[in-house]
Amino acid sequence: MPDDSELRPVPRSGAHEGEPHDAAMGARLNWLRAGVLGANDGIVSTAGLVVGVAGASAARGTIFTAGLAGLVVGAVSMALGEYISVSSQRDSERSQLELETRELQESPEDEMAELAGLYERKGLSADTARRVAEELTAHDALAAHADIELGIDPDELTSPIQAAVASAISFTVGATLPLAAIMLAPASTRVVWTVLIVLFALAVAGLVSARIGHSSVRLAVTRVVVGGAVGLAVTYAIGRLFGTAVA
Repeated sequence: MPDDSELRPVPRSGAHEGEPHDAAMGARLNWLRAGVLGANDGIVSTAGLVVGVAGASAARGTIFTAGLAGLVVGAVSMALGEYISVSSQRDSERSQLELETRELQESPEDEMAELAGLYERKGLSADTARRVAEELTAHDALAAHADIELGIDPDELTSPIQAAVASAISFTVGATLPLAAIMLAPASTRVVWTVLIVLFALAVAGLVSARIGHSSVRLAVTRVVVGGAVGLAVTYAIGRLFGTAVA
């Protein structure tokens, strides 16, 4: 009868199940982090706006108009900012890849030696580093150099349009929550309900962010909830102060 060790499946290629090991997984995690941050920004900025306006005016129409304007402007601003930022990054990546392509065409032996040297600096012996460099060059020279020299995957360049759309959507989703909360809650308790719902949403966002980054959940949640609470308190106080003064 076989013992327990014979019955246990042997992991393939030394990989642990559930651990991300490919560049695509890293890219997906980055997108997820960006989505959480965008939603968090939408929650905080829109909540601060509607709570501040509510501190100055009880008119539902005024609050809704201000909140909707903040949502639209914030989403557009996030999309434009992300598009410009990622476009600049993509242009830089393309420029570096073009330079690397020219160098591979003009001096392949020098590039081979450079690649082997880079692997030696990572801890491989000279013979092993040379063999690895030769095999990777034979498979895809540009991808090999782009990976170890530039940290770029030529097949996975960032998309400015995708980044802009994702940022706009995540911001809009986050901003919709405080706007809906303050519009649907009773007038006498709308600020209280909005603050409670927003703080809960921020706690969830902090939890998700901590899980993605494998960091402390308590620290992440505390940081985002305390920061959100302070921001809401300040904006509400400003609304009360200036709303009364102007009126």
